[in-house]
Amino acid sequence: MSKTNNFVFKGLYIVAWLIFVGLSIEAGGLIVNFFFAVYKPEMVQNLYQKLDLSAMYQASRPAFYGVYSFMLAISVLKACLFYLVIQLMHKMDLSKPFNGFVAQQILRISYYTLVIGLLSYTARQLAKNLTHRGLVTDHLNAFWGDSQAFILMGAVIYIIATIFRKGVDIQNENDLTV
Repeated sequence: MSKTNNFVFKGLYIVAWLIFVGLSIEAGGLIVNFFFAVYKPEMVQNLYQKLDLSAMYQASRPAFYGVYSFMLAISVLKACLFYLVIQLMHKMDLSKPFNGFVAQQILRISYYTLVIGLLSYTARQLAKNLTHRGLVTDHLNAFWGDSQAFILMGAVIYIIATIFRKGVDIQNENDLTV
């Protein structure tokens, strides 16, 4: 592998770590916001993203818990997704990339991506339904606005995982032949 490719790979590894840290902070901030929203709602405007859902909490507790559950699940799954990417990049040998670990990790990444997309789509539909019932959910669209992109990306990554799995099978067969 050339020096340029190695440099780019290490740069992407650092970027993956930065994204993971940012997503972990976001998930932690949302968890803290949730507990403050339930137990000490007057403090919410001073917390992460000033995410104040107290009007929703007053109007409908099931709607509040449902929306917040989707937000927490999506943010935690995004952090877990990038942790899987970091594990993949850390353990992958670029001189011999077709191995069982890489194929399995790429398959897991595709599953996580697809689940994030499906949860985001479901949350977006729930928010739309709550809007029709008079609750304001416009400020929450940032949490699930990219659902279709995640679904498409999950499908593409699944195809790549299938190709990698076939590559592992062919490489193992060639190793046995020699």
